[in-house]
Amino acid sequence: MGIFPSVEPVSFPLCEVFVVAVAAKTKSQKKSPELAAGAEIVVQSLVNHGVEVVFAYPGGATIPLHQALTRFRDRLRVVLPRHEQGGGFAAQGYARSTEKVGVCMATSGPGATNLVTSIADAKLDSVPLIAVTGQVGTSVIGTDAFQETPIVEVCRSVTKHHYLVTDPNDITRVMREAFHIATTGRPGPVLVDIPKSVQQTRVIPDYDAPMQLPGYNVEARVAPPEKIEEIAALIRQAKKPVIYAGGGIVLSGAAEELAELVRKTEIPVAKTLMGLTGFPTEHPLSLDMLGMHGSVYSNYAVNEADLLLAFGVRFDDRVTGKVSEFAKHGKIVHIDIDPSEINKIKNADVAVVADIKAALAELNKIVEPPKDLTKWHQKVAAWKASDPLAYDTECSDILSQHAIDELWKLTKDRQTIITTGVGQHQMWAAQHYKFTRPRTFLSSSGLGTMGFGLPAAMGAKLGNPDALVVDIDGDGSLLMNIQEMATCYCEKLPVRVMLLNNMHLGMVVQWEDRFHAANRAHTYLGPIDHPEAIGLGNGITPEQRYPDFVAIAAGFGWGGRHVVDKADLTSAIQEMIESEGPYILDVQVPYQEHVLPMIPSGMTVRDLIKE
Repeated sequence: MGIFPSVEPVSFPLCEVFVVAVAAKTKSQKKSPELAAGAEIVVQSLVNHGVEVVFAYPGGATIPLHQALTRFRDRLRVVLPRHEQGGGFAAQGYARSTEKVGVCMATSGPGATNLVTSIADAKLDSVPLIAVTGQVGTSVIGTDAFQETPIVEVCRSVTKHHYLVTDPNDITRVMREAFHIATTGRPGPVLVDIPKSVQQTRVIPDYDAPMQLPGYNVEARVAPPEKIEEIAALIRQAKKPVIYAGGGIVLSGAAEELAELVRKTEIPVAKTLMGLTGFPTEHPLSLDMLGMHGSVYSNYAVNEADLLLAFGVRFDDRVTGKVSEFAKHGKIVHIDIDPSEINKIKNADVAVVADIKAALAELNKIVEPPKDLTKWHQKVAAWKASDPLAYDTECSDILSQHAIDELWKLTKDRQTIITTGVGQHQMWAAQHYKFTRPRTFLSSSGLGTMGFGLPAAMGAKLGNPDALVVDIDGDGSLLMNIQEMATCYCEKLPVRVMLLNNMHLGMVVQWEDRFHAANRAHTYLGPIDHPEAIGLGNGITPEQRYPDFVAIAAGFGWGGRHVVDKADLTSAIQEMIESEGPYILDVQVPYQEHVLPMIPSGMTVRDLIKE
């Protein structure tokens, strides 16, 4: 009887004592539901969904959220970017490199609108992103209150889905739905806008609240067996087949399935910018990148193909050029998880709405190789031999292509992730850095957002602490989000920036040269009274160049070095790689260099420029 000291033993029979004691113990252990503020419920929901890192910039409308975040320090790392856009791109870098959901947070009004570009960027590149924004209190919504913007309306066309939460009891359901929508089907960004009054209101949360998404169903996106059989039959009959592999290969984790299909069929693979890491660059059947700045041989092969296997692509205009002339000599098979992409740009002879990983797995079970691709392989090999992705190795200046090639040689045997800004350096990185593993090239592809590279590298380093993360950037792009150097230093993120510095907006200069009689229209980035401003060449010293990126980086706590002489390039890159903290290598390159080959916008492979 001593095990029940709170019960009087002489008052009850043994059986009654046991019942009363158990009831008393159960009552003392059972906790009554606890009230929690909306902000705490939001943060707990993030934890429940496995979030480990949040990129968040505070403001008046998110103070409750940030206060709640401090109470979860043991489970959530909060990274303070120096600009909301930087936080959004960092969340993207984290998501793109890890297969996890990126989470960013900003206050109402200007904080929220500063996130719009990164949200739109995630939408076009199918990146799973949760953007949580603060909003003014519900009582003043619609009154033009201080720092109020209708961010749901602003973002309606650039999100996969969006919420304005006006009832704190809806928070748990909304967060469950947000993660579900962002990660299923074709991934994308979801905006959750939460008024400050909702963040402060206390309710009893139900973290198991059922989702309410009657119109959203991705369970049925499986390739029908008869479609798989039809595709296999077309492959058997093909004489000049080409695989056109896009970002869907990477996003769905289908790189191994694609490699197996190529082993079984020996079909050459052309890749989009988003799909570059979905198939190894050095594979004999790799045709490298397709499209405006793609290889000559990939564009020729697609133009002559009698069967184009379009896997996880959206027939972007930078790939197709003039749509009516693109791949018009053969049949087109299009497999994509997003039904809205089917027959949107280019009509397919066989269209399948399905997860590309599962579809290729089924195709690999029954596929047989074409009868004889010898002549086709010989033709492709001849194109590769006559028009390789090359550059002038005898040039006395450091060419961007040479710098990227050297970086690849020095990093190819280690875990390396490359990010880029947008412009010529981006295309040269796509052409000359040879990728072997998925999710190791992070670039703003659909929206083409300058300023993407540095914050994306920051997010990639957080998600992959053992990897070497290098941002190949241009001076114009780097300046867009250069404030994130402070974040890298304070958060101890040793990212590297290899800056290909030509003091110009290089890609726009190229278009000026090609299509506007070389008339310079505000594309020079130095002082207007400098000799460089009138196009006198690159013969100026690093000390004369403006701005001095190494000096700026030093102010942010970074290491850095200028490199001008070609003979110093390899050792300078090695020094950058071996640096312990964040480091910038400012490489002086000529602005007259063009990214080639090039198919002008809206033109065809017949208009391809080689020189």
